[in-house]
Amino acid sequence: MSQSILFDGQTVSTVARQPSIRIQKNILARLERDLLNWLCLHMPRAVTPDRLTGLGVVGAGIVFVGYAASRFDLTFLWLATFGLVVHWFGDSLDGSLARYRRVERPRYGYFLDHSVDAVCNLMIMVGIGLSPFVRLDVALFALLGYFMLCMYVFLHNHVSGNFQLSFLALGPTELRIGLIGINCWMYSEGGAGGAKVLIGGAAFSSYDLVLCGAAIVFVGLFIVNMLKVAQKLRVEDSRLDPRAQMAKAADL
Repeated sequence: MSQSILFDGQTVSTVARQPSIRIQKNILARLERDLLNWLCLHMPRAVTPDRLTGLGVVGAGIVFVGYAASRFDLTFLWLATFGLVVHWFGDSLDGSLARYRRVERPRYGYFLDHSVDAVCNLMIMVGIGLSPFVRLDVALFALLGYFMLCMYVFLHNHVSGNFQLSFLALGPTELRIGLIGINCWMYSEGGAGGAKVLIGGAAFSSYDLVLCGAAIVFVGLFIVNMLKVAQKLRVEDSRLDPRAQMAKAADL
């Protein structure tokens, strides 16, 4: 429910929110949750959520270096793959450990975690765009699509209290596994994607086409879900708007 209040001489619009409910229906959700619970139980006290967040950033940096260095030696793709595992460990475990130890700082954790995620995703996708396999503009297009989907998640969480962590049964963990699979594909082929496909005068490799497809799916999911939620909110808000209720009564 939204309302306007007068604060310090200015009109401020507020939207009532409910506590966030995490919605996670990706393929590996149950298995990953069991593993994270086990890791939380056995994690040394010296390991803190903030340090794990920092480790996730280090992992993204390793991915960047691995991809960029693959221009000189394909073996560096394994460094990028190792970085993805380190990034998963830090990024997935920091919040779980905070909740397990009951040391959550909801606003700080939410703000820091997702701000860091944006930086890490940027490093990873710029890295793959600097590799000899994927065009930089294609990598950034995939990143743009992913960021649009993240924007939908944050906005939907703000207006509904539902924090959706997966789409089409896929979440961040499955996407990392997908990148690891692409790394293995790149290494096994040992080239830059085989024959190129010309589109609008520009040459695209097989890897480019895969990432372009993923980007189109991300953008499509954003548009479909945005329209669905906007329609739902329009109906709900019209029921709460006194002017709409008065107009409806007048029609009767």
